[in-house]
Amino acid sequence: MPIVVTLDVALARRKMKARALAAEIGLSETQLSLLRSGKVRGVRFDTLARLCAALQCKPADLLDYDFDAADLERRDAEPDL
Repeated sequence: MPIVVTLDVALARRKMKARALAAEIGLSETQLSLLRSGKVRGVRFDTLARLCAALQCKPADLLDYDFDAADLERRDAEPDL
């Protein structure tokens, strides 16, 4: 998947432990670990907002995109938003 989670970089910049971040935003350490590793298929906007507030950053500081031409192909199984 071309979406890359850069949450570890943001944590390092703030010199914050993942455990402290999870407690501050009300997310389990397990869920935060899955997000950090990129093993989730999505993230809710309210969770993203809490992450950004706690880390004093913007969503672009937590997520990156590596271009993949396959992303432009239409997949009938996925609904339009």
